[in-house]
Amino acid sequence: MTHSFDTLNAFIKGLRGSDLGRVAVLYGGVSAEREISIRSGEGVLAALQRCNVDAFGFDTGQRSISALLDEKVDRVFIALHGRYGEDGTVQGALELFGIPYTGSGVMASGLAIDKPMTKRIWSSFDLPTPKFCTLTQSCDPQAVIATTGLPLAVKPAREGSSLGFTRVDQPDQLEAAWHCAQRLDPLVIAEEFISGREFTCALLESPTGQCHALPVIEIVAPQGQYDYQNKYFGSATKYRCPAPISPDLETEMRALSVAAFQAVGCAGWARVDLMWGESQAPTLLEINTSPGMTDHSLVPMAAAQAGFSYEQLVLCITATAALKTERTE
Repeated sequence: MTHSFDTLNAFIKGLRGSDLGRVAVLYGGVSAEREISIRSGEGVLAALQRCNVDAFGFDTGQRSISALLDEKVDRVFIALHGRYGEDGTVQGALELFGIPYTGSGVMASGLAIDKPMTKRIWSSFDLPTPKFCTLTQSCDPQAVIATTGLPLAVKPAREGSSLGFTRVDQPDQLEAAWHCAQRLDPLVIAEEFISGREFTCALLESPTGQCHALPVIEIVAPQGQYDYQNKYFGSATKYRCPAPISPDLETEMRALSVAAFQAVGCAGWARVDLMWGESQAPTLLEINTSPGMTDHSLVPMAAAQAGFSYEQLVLCITATAALKTERTE
């Protein structure tokens, strides 16, 4: 079974960097993912400049977002990860400033970064996702385990890059796992640990709003630990693209990823992470509305498999920058 990207390809082939105006690449920020955001932003900025775009970098961890008003920008590429960049805060400021930006709007960004809220939405659409509950210091470990079973995963509810993640195999490990996650976010989630193979699916929208699911990637991490170190540093993690799965299963994962994207109300681009065991259907883990764009990142890898260069991917995302709230003035 083949997947056609003719519509998306036609759009990308017609892009000219000089038509995009003055572009600010927002990166850095103040979240726990600052280091990775800087690497993403530097990659995006260099690609835009290679395509003759009038682009410049803007570190929101060092400059007030209001300084964009003095820069006379036509659009913004958001390469921020984590809170205060991927959670709707920057998006809200850009809406007020009237500056078009890449990715999802205020509400979808805020929902997607909140793992419990995302999972509630998916469940309301009957989309498969692991059982979960939120954690507090006063939680009864036995009640948590009754909900999620063992083993379970504990992680900050509003961080990415696997920061603060702990696998819990015994009840007496739960409190320490909560403390580890709580250092990064007061809101902590415990969820059923799904054993099996890990996959990710990148999504790109065309100007017509059609959502294109790029080729699925399988992630094979050492001892199954796709943590911060294995995501961004070293070469121990292996990526299989295209994923060695049946065409029917890939079609199912792509369709599920598009449904997950649309249920949350996302726009522009995103990446959906999934798990699959051979005795079960694919299961949604989370959605990232401002995925990484480093040399280890998965969206550029999927785009390359679909026939698009890093530069074409960046131009495509930049060209779809828009305001998400209707303005009446």
